[in-house]
Amino acid sequence: MKIKDETLGMWLGVLGVSFFAVTLPMTRLATGTAAAPQLSPLFVTVGRAALAGVLSLVFLLATRSPVPQRHQWKPLGMATLGNCLGFPLLLGYALRVVTASHAAVITALLPLATAAIAAWVLHQRARFGFWVCAIMGSLLVVAFSMLRASQHGNGFGFEWADLLLVGAVIAASLGYVYGAQVTPSLGAERVICWVCVMALPVSLPATLALWPQQPVATSSWAGFVYVGVFSMWVGFFAWYRGLALGGALRVSQTQLLQPFLSILAAVPLLGEPLDLVTLAFAAAVVGTVVIGKKLSQPRAIARPATAGASL
Repeated sequence: MKIKDETLGMWLGVLGVSFFAVTLPMTRLATGTAAAPQLSPLFVTVGRAALAGVLSLVFLLATRSPVPQRHQWKPLGMATLGNCLGFPLLLGYALRVVTASHAAVITALLPLATAAIAAWVLHQRARFGFWVCAIMGSLLVVAFSMLRASQHGNGFGFEWADLLLVGAVIAASLGYVYGAQVTPSLGAERVICWVCVMALPVSLPATLALWPQQPVATSSWAGFVYVGVFSMWVGFFAWYRGLALGGALRVSQTQLLQPFLSILAAVPLLGEPLDLVTLAFAAAVVGTVVIGKKLSQPRAIARPATAGASL
């Protein structure tokens, strides 16, 4: 039974990562491009949060989930700002300018950024090698951005949208770290539900106020529904359940597939070409993530046999 649980956990992890990977092309489908805009990034941000919030409220009521305690509201609030509002808003505006494949390379830094912010927020001292990997991954992203800017005729500089993508990565990382602080006590599925419900007082009226008055393509509405239901809600259920069944250490490795799945999904959904340079940079960034994650924890310090447990 244990082997079956581990196998099921891995498949659920892959399913969750697949849902998250398609977020990039689906967000671009929803917002459109600068030349052919559809739904505004602000509407997509609050709308997807409102849709997930309503679903979360139904789930919490159906399962009779207890209300979080006072000390749990602050980390939940930080997770709401980072994951529910900051990340999708910055991502939406960026994807009006750059392709989903381009964004996949920048956001491939997310696991490494999460580990770095965890070390900072939790006052942990990571190994020197981890910071070397973090710098190398960042330099690869900078090189990719400058290469793409020069190819687009913008000279030796940056795509301004890349700054938005970096901001999105930081916002998501902060949200993940603060959400993880209350996951052991609340339960993983309930954390994402409470995060979405906390946003409802803002997201629901904002969605109604920003409802588009102009005609919107059916494909854009499909992208909007996807990011609200699957990216913001169902994906987390599959992901967290996979971590619980298969073990966080094993299942979390499936995250390494995410940038490649995003690039592949953008081909049929958006008609983006399969660019070997983009794939090569994605592979290089993922390589730094693999090494960096192994070095993200501080080296264990030997203690005398008589020393009692601390922390």
